[in-house]
Amino acid sequence: MRVVLSAYDSRGGVEPLVGLAVRLRGLGAEVLVCAPPDEEFAKRLAGVGVAMVPTGASVRDLVSGKVPPSPGGVPRRAAELVAAFHENVSAVAEGCDVLLATGLLPAAAGVQTVAEQRGIPYVYASYQPVSLPSPHHPPIPRPGRPLPPDVTDHAALWGRDAQDAQDVFGEAVNGHRVSVGLPPVDALRDHVFTDRPWLASDPVLAPWVRPAELDVVQTGAWVLPDERPLPAELLAFLDAGTPPVYVGFGSVPVRDPQDVARAAVDAVRAQGRRVLLSRGWAELAPADARDDCFVVGESNHQALFRRVAAVVHHGGAGTTTTATWAGAPQVIVAQGGDQPYFAERVTALGIGAEHAGPVPAFASLSAALGTALAPETRERAAAVAAGFREDGAETAARMLVDVAGR
Repeated sequence: MRVVLSAYDSRGGVEPLVGLAVRLRGLGAEVLVCAPPDEEFAKRLAGVGVAMVPTGASVRDLVSGKVPPSPGGVPRRAAELVAAFHENVSAVAEGCDVLLATGLLPAAAGVQTVAEQRGIPYVYASYQPVSLPSPHHPPIPRPGRPLPPDVTDHAALWGRDAQDAQDVFGEAVNGHRVSVGLPPVDALRDHVFTDRPWLASDPVLAPWVRPAELDVVQTGAWVLPDERPLPAELLAFLDAGTPPVYVGFGSVPVRDPQDVARAAVDAVRAQGRRVLLSRGWAELAPADARDDCFVVGESNHQALFRRVAAVVHHGGAGTTTTATWAGAPQVIVAQGGDQPYFAERVTALGIGAEHAGPVPAFASLSAALGTALAPETRERAAAVAAGFREDGAETAARMLVDVAGR
């Protein structure tokens, strides 16, 4: 069996495909991943022996502003993504039994056109329920399309979201479809999602609530036990004192990173804790050279989060899932997208706190840390971690084998 997995996403959106690819390979499948050309993605996949086809522009360069704005804005970027994923997936689709797409809608649309042209089964997957239409939550705003503050009915908001998706991406996607001999589609979002999308999230952390208009299949989160050792210097820091507080924003660029790092380090120190400051794409760095603060780069978060007192982060699906699985109390400083949803879930589960606003300041972060570092929060985090489903990638892999067989 031959499977192509694809994603145009940040590290947290590519990492689940690592777990799924390894599980598929364990079932005897040949697996290929189409993902952004960022070096860390290719390195991670190569580390588990999975081939990657670099597709689209560097995500890190885009979010960091290293790539200048396109003259055509979002529609131009969308057209480039559709074409890139269609071209690269087409090039490797010979003999393919199933295609799976995650990430940005225009990239997934490019993969879907290949599936339609070649008659290959296609699956769309999301890592969070709030990306999928439901009466139980509002949609995530589309680029340049904020939700109207005077509309609270979820059905109305999802109707608007369908139109927003058509307005933002429709010309790019339909122009490409017509160019390759396929008819345009009027309901682009629903066409790409299909009427039976998969949800790759833990059912306790991020459940799918029924009833809803979609027949969503929740597989559980796609995680792979990470056996990579922590760097020797990091281990030495961890062993030299009490568990530190981890602070990092992953693939999210933050405004005024020097101020953010200073506020975070000061707030953690005020709690009597040492600090692990993750450099991340925001290039966070401490304002001083005191030995109670250690700067960490790329590392095994599964192992690291099991050794910290708390995790302060942006609330992306990947980081939230890993911290929850590790039983680490969390403070989520949500910046946008699905992050406010995960902040709400962490708070509702009692495994951490939602920071008040997207900009961490000493007082606000200190208040959230007080909740996260409380003994009852750690006890609750450990209890939720004990019930975490670790078989999501295996479940999804077996389901893909079944889809290919049909």
